[in-house]
Amino acid sequence: MQSFRTFIAVTAMTAGLFLTALAQAHPKLVSSQPAAEASVAAPATIELHFSENLVTQFSGARLMMTGMQGMSHEPMAIPAKISAGSDPKTMLITPVKPLVPGTYRVEWRAVSSDTHPITGNYSFTVK
Repeated sequence: MQSFRTFIAVTAMTAGLFLTALAQAHPKLVSSQPAAEASVAAPATIELHFSENLVTQFSGARLMMTGMQGMSHEPMAIPAKISAGSDPKTMLITPVKPLVPGTYRVEWRAVSSDTHPITGNYSFTVK
């Protein structure tokens, strides 16, 4: 009887630790297209792939132009449509107009089922 109680207690503690770990899983940016620091032709869509399913109503992104050859300027927001991909772990950023040559920064905010927002950014260059 004592070993059965010990088994139940250990099983309950293990399950509790497992559920706690799941609840604290935060989305991480796994990959992006274009990739960080890449130099590419103007992409029609920027794809962000995360480690967790996103809660789309709380997740989002901004596209900023941070530099243009021969010009210095403050970062400029680029109008873009932000949407979910067919995979619930994917966020799509579709610029309203084609991107011109320059340096761009993607600023993202990802929220998964744990509702804890995670933010990040990366840059790429359009040739």
